[in-house]
Amino acid sequence: MVTARAPATSANLGSGFDTFGVALERPADTVSVERASETSIEVTGAGAQYIPEDPQGNTVGAVAEALDAPAHISIDKGVRPASGLGSSAASAAAAAVALNELYDRGRSREELVSIAAKGEAVVSGTAHADNVAPSLLGGFTIVRGEEVTRIDADVPLVACLPEVAVSTRDAREVVPDSLSMADHVETVGNAASLTAGMCRSDPSLVGAGMDDPVVTPARAELITGYDAVRDAALDAGATGVTVSGAGPSLLAVCHLEKRRGVAGAMVEAFSDAGVGSRAYQTGVGSGASLL
Repeated sequence: MVTARAPATSANLGSGFDTFGVALERPADTVSVERASETSIEVTGAGAQYIPEDPQGNTVGAVAEALDAPAHISIDKGVRPASGLGSSAASAAAAAVALNELYDRGRSREELVSIAAKGEAVVSGTAHADNVAPSLLGGFTIVRGEEVTRIDADVPLVACLPEVAVSTRDAREVVPDSLSMADHVETVGNAASLTAGMCRSDPSLVGAGMDDPVVTPARAELITGYDAVRDAALDAGATGVTVSGAGPSLLAVCHLEKRRGVAGAMVEAFSDAGVGSRAYQTGVGSGASLL
């Protein structure tokens, strides 16, 4: 048996739609694999009842097929599905690392990105790598086509997960088909600032660069209490707040001494809006690992 752990992730980070991603220190999925004549899947943990165990409908089934590595696969979910925290990507990344080791396929982490992305296609309909890349490689990642750039960063984060669900497909449907030149210029400037902030591990610059005038406002409409929670986090010292991935989680950036207060303010604001939530005090994490 081979076991691997892969972290939750946050994609987009506001200004980097379908391009930016970051690994989180917590939560994470754990996947164990054993050789078998055909692939079978068992799922336990957070939201397990909503995850199909049919290999044709599960991200890890597609990964096993792509690696020609049939196995009995046990998934222990630490990342709730439909959370905006890369739940399917974490499972796919952990399975890719574990199966690569089990069958000695010799694939590098960079080569496993495209394989894990095929698992993402099972859930979202498209083989996006903005979540699987940071889950496999760790750090802050920039995806451009099949090319991935990884940057080490040390930035405190808070991921606040409300007890509601937003599907990736629904979140993509509300994204505008076009944008104005002014919005384009603003978004590019913010994305550049965020990247520089990650390179410098500067929470203030990262937070300022998360503003997005196009995608985030559209997706925020799907999240009960978004404006109040964002305002509460900023009042508590966050330098930036945005929708994590497709939502409904919110991601806040802050300085380390403000992290606890930001987490508490976000949970309280969701509660005031009639929504239960859980806040993860986390940071930029490392990628998938063998246990």
